[in-house]
Amino acid sequence: MSFAVNHVHLKTTDPVATAKYYVDNFGATIKSEIPGRGIQVDMHGLQLNITTKIAAQNHEQNYGIEHIALNTTDFAGTLASLKANGVKVLEELVGGSGSRVAFLQAPDGAQVEIIEKA
Repeated sequence: MSFAVNHVHLKTTDPVATAKYYVDNFGATIKSEIPGRGIQVDMHGLQLNITTKIAAQNHEQNYGIEHIALNTTDFAGTLASLKANGVKVLEELVGGSGSRVAFLQAPDGAQVEIIEKA
């Protein structure tokens, strides 16, 4: 049996604003609208399905996701750009491998982790 990532699903109260956050700050691109539900976004090969809670689904649905981690080869420049866009930095620290990491606030309690890639 083998697996491959299909998508990450983010549930939010405002799919348009959440998609805009990922487009404006991380260079994601809009793929398509999910009719009556939300938006599909491509974030550097990772598909994000961004929707509200879906009435047809009966299982418990929660807003957000804990975090999405992204590598960057320009840690300082990336952080400066994000801060200039008004993104809130929750924490900066050194990871176990010695690289710098930062956790950022995203919509609906989700976070994005930026990892310095040598």
